[in-house]
Amino acid sequence: MRRLRTLLVSAVGLLAVARPQERSAYAADFYAGKTINFIVGTDATGGFAIYGRLIARYLGRFIPGNPNVVFRTMPGAGSKTAATYLYKIAPKDGTVIGNILPNAILDQLLDSSGQTELDPRQFQYLAGAEHGTRVCFTLRGSKVATYEDALRTKLIVGATTPGSPTYDYAAWHRATGARFEIAAGYKGPGELFLAMERGEIDGICGLDWSALKIQKNEWTSGDKLNILVQDGIEPDPELMAMHVPQAWPYIHEDPDRRAAELIVGFQQAFGKAYLAPPGVPEDRVGALRKAFALSLADHELLDEAAKQLIEIAPRAGESVQQTVGALYATPPAILERARDMMR
Repeated sequence: MRRLRTLLVSAVGLLAVARPQERSAYAADFYAGKTINFIVGTDATGGFAIYGRLIARYLGRFIPGNPNVVFRTMPGAGSKTAATYLYKIAPKDGTVIGNILPNAILDQLLDSSGQTELDPRQFQYLAGAEHGTRVCFTLRGSKVATYEDALRTKLIVGATTPGSPTYDYAAWHRATGARFEIAAGYKGPGELFLAMERGEIDGICGLDWSALKIQKNEWTSGDKLNILVQDGIEPDPELMAMHVPQAWPYIHEDPDRRAAELIVGFQQAFGKAYLAPPGVPEDRVGALRKAFALSLADHELLDEAAKQLIEIAPRAGESVQQTVGALYATPPAILERARDMMR
């Protein structure tokens, strides 16, 4: 009997050691010859699409079986269209992965109607690639050149749709004192930039500083912008060197500050995160998480990113999963104030 127990213990130990390799083999068997649809829930001109196109070119190299990875955009309703597709419609077999705006996650929690279409905690988060600082800005020559000007002088701020960063950041700044009038309905950053150049709008909020440097390098590298404020929990060193203030000194009420910190803190921590639908088998989630980690550390990808001014700050999928879980522990009073700000 003792010898039998010893043999059983040894067998269990061998299985535990072999399991990761077996899982990789199962994933390779599945992915060989397959195509993965990589869906980004924004238009093609946004920073999320810029990052997604880059990562999609490398990701398949690191997935067992080396599947083909096809990049697609699915804009609509501040990424809620893509989020709903991934949650309800997309195959749950690991052949569809996505990248959605953090607002699409946060808004599910802030929706007080009780009719939310998805539970963000059920997504399987694969990785994060960046956690940038967002900015509000106007063009040089504008009547509003500083954030203090924005507290005294009305200006029209362009946005896409409610639930997008361009809308929600302008909304919470307005709720804490900035005299922003929000003009929504633009299809993406490209249309917003044109609207600024034509004088239809005075400014834009909620764009990533890192993405803006890629999208409009001729603006950010020259002397063409007034960066009014930077939105991040911690200040961005580059923006601090440019004397761009944070909003926190201008928010005097504690409930406002805590609600703004929730909005900004979650969005910054979530950043550009990648996910799979609920229900994807564990071995394929593990293979995808490992592939993202290897891709975001790959020298070729990092060299290409540097040439395109793309900043990469990798984060494990398990860490993103914990961030989303922690969001749901927010006290109700802070959630209610955040809802008020976004209305």
